[in-house]
Amino acid sequence: MNALVIGILLPLVGTMLGSAFVFFMKKDIPDRLQKTLLGFASGVMVAASVWSLLIPSIDMASSGCSPNLGELSAGLRSVLPAAIGFLAGMGFLLLIDELTPHLHVGAQKAEGPKSRLSRTMMLALAVTIHNLPEGMAVGVVFAGEAQGLTLSAALAVSIGIAIQNIPEGAIISMPMHAEGNSRMKSFLIGTLSGVVEPLGSVAILLLAGVLGVALPYLLAFAAGAMMYVVVEELIPETAQGRHTNLSTIGFAIGFVLMMIMDVLLG
Repeated sequence: MNALVIGILLPLVGTMLGSAFVFFMKKDIPDRLQKTLLGFASGVMVAASVWSLLIPSIDMASSGCSPNLGELSAGLRSVLPAAIGFLAGMGFLLLIDELTPHLHVGAQKAEGPKSRLSRTMMLALAVTIHNLPEGMAVGVVFAGEAQGLTLSAALAVSIGIAIQNIPEGAIISMPMHAEGNSRMKSFLIGTLSGVVEPLGSVAILLLAGVLGVALPYLLAFAAGAMMYVVVEELIPETAQGRHTNLSTIGFAIGFVLMMIMDVLLG
């Protein structure tokens, strides 16, 4: 139980640590640091999506932990839940982005004249949207313990997301302070953007008893949602302006670190 509580809370702790950057740095994040952190976060999320979510989804489906798919070949039965879940996760975040006005992660300003409150709330909304599927991912992998996933693998996902949340928390709290908010208020808003993650984890765990054979789909759904964040939000930010090579280096380090963690802990 202690490991479960730690795993659920770790992503929020990562957000808090990142948000705390506002107490120690100037109003703006140096461009080189921001590029590096965004690239690192992208690498962590891509590796977590593949090793901790998609591969376990395929393994579960191939072992029979998925709905009856009829007379399909064994190979197709094992990969189809992962494909469906992944596309559903991508589509879910795409739909939310289309229906909900918000700033993209890393954006310092909204397009057109906006009030400080509007920019602040839109930026907080963007991060909250992205944090929900990450919290769901943590809940799904811990729920997967009953179907073969190890506690170490579940903790690896939680640690990886917590690492990713550190730069994300900084990218939220620093612009808040730059717009005139106090350091404490900026820290609290950045931290609150991560509260949705443990809530998402708990919601999935409470539903675990009725999810049953749908778990392979849910693992892939979480992977698709996380990959959407990388492709739609993080990578475009790293590709703008100068120092893009630093984001590439950060991506490589984040990807390899998460891969090693997942293999060693899994």
